[in-house]
Amino acid sequence: MVPFVEKMRFVSSGTEAVMSAIRAARGFTFRDRILKFEGCYHGHADALLVKAGSGLATFGTPSSAGVPRVYGELTSVVSLDDLEGLERYFAEHGGETACAIIEPIPANNGLLVQKPEFLTRLRELTAQHGALLIFDEVINGFRVGPGGAAEQLGITPDLVTYGKIIGGGMPVGCYGGRKDVMGVVAPDGPVYQAGTLSGNPVAMAAGLATLERLTPALYADLEAKGAAWAAAFEEIPGLCCPRKGSLLWPLFQEPVRRADAVQSAAVTQFNRFHKLMLDQGIYLAPSGYEVGFLSAAHGEGELADFRAAVAAVAPQLNG
Repeated sequence: MVPFVEKMRFVSSGTEAVMSAIRAARGFTFRDRILKFEGCYHGHADALLVKAGSGLATFGTPSSAGVPRVYGELTSVVSLDDLEGLERYFAEHGGETACAIIEPIPANNGLLVQKPEFLTRLRELTAQHGALLIFDEVINGFRVGPGGAAEQLGITPDLVTYGKIIGGGMPVGCYGGRKDVMGVVAPDGPVYQAGTLSGNPVAMAAGLATLERLTPALYADLEAKGAAWAAAFEEIPGLCCPRKGSLLWPLFQEPVRRADAVQSAAVTQFNRFHKLMLDQGIYLAPSGYEVGFLSAAHGEGELADFRAAVAAVAPQLNG
């Protein structure tokens, strides 16, 4: 289903998958620095709980208590949709960078769909400087298609990470990619990775059962559902619903590509919308920055109920 994954390892979560992929990248390249992007979330590993400082491309600073500042010194941060900042970073730090990690469809801080040119240039720059490219597909892998965003974009990363979606919601994750890179992971190589519940039989059975249901017909159905639900959202005055397949983001402004472009007024209006929908028996994600996900279980009945709730609250939001 994912041809560029030549070798893979199972873990117990998306966080573990990302942590292990970065360790493999460092072991393969013999470099320490990593690059991440403002607005992308990669789990709660210390080295990734950092945010950008001032300037176009800076060393990160911890964004959580309990994370030593020294971790930020090895993690650099560039803004999404900032081609100039990306070029400047690699001109200054490309030779010391082990890997760049990005959500190819950023969906943890709003649905921040990137221009294909930005991701293509990231692929080119990592290759030119001997750094690895890691696609964090914990959210969009297998959700937007069997090959995830990598397949849709036509961009091949060196490593990819997945989370609980591959186990039908069970606690599981995996990372994989190029055989030579994965070859540094023990017992074949010197990079340690282990876990008592990694690849446990319950999660593997659930994952296999899930993958067997991922047919072209299912994805076509999810695409149609996504379009229908987005249209229903947009019946709300002033609401725009950026969408990628079954990923939906109800946003009270025009679509954006960076989290810092989300207006406070849009979040305030979403909070009003959320409360009104709760009164109608519809529970949306409780933050204006959270993305919604449809599943095969959502049918015409749920959509009809949602449309009825939208019709009921729309006049109240218009006032």
